[in-house]
Amino acid sequence: MSTLEPRIVVTSSDMERLRTLIDTTAGDKADALDAELTRAVVVEPTEVPPDVVTMNSRVVYQDEESNETREVTLSYPKDASLEQGRVSVLAPVGAALLGLSVGQEIDWLVPGGRHKRLRILAVPYQPQAAGNYPH
Repeated sequence: MSTLEPRIVVTSSDMERLRTLIDTTAGDKADALDAELTRAVVVEPTEVPPDVVTMNSRVVYQDEESNETREVTLSYPKDASLEQGRVSVLAPVGAALLGLSVGQEIDWLVPGGRHKRLRILAVPYQPQAAGNYPH
């Protein structure tokens, strides 16, 4: 059964940095992120809704299968740290979270070939909503 992927929103500055990251990263992780970005609606940083997961946003999501709730910060690979709850955008869950908004769900592939379904519950911090615009 195939499901339609949810619409995602990415800021122009995030898109530029992520395209550079993809260009300098080889392999399946970069390909998965590239596939996500090809379906993104690109907006200016000042135009992004405050409930959208952008780079460096803190996001609360729920695993639909286990009902487990997690709060993570979506990070660039150099800033990723499991101990600090900073998930790389190149990790499968990071690529899945990028651009989603509160209430949206997405299926993503976990190691071993299984699928998980995540639902965005909240975006407690988004840089753009806080007035922090990356240069």
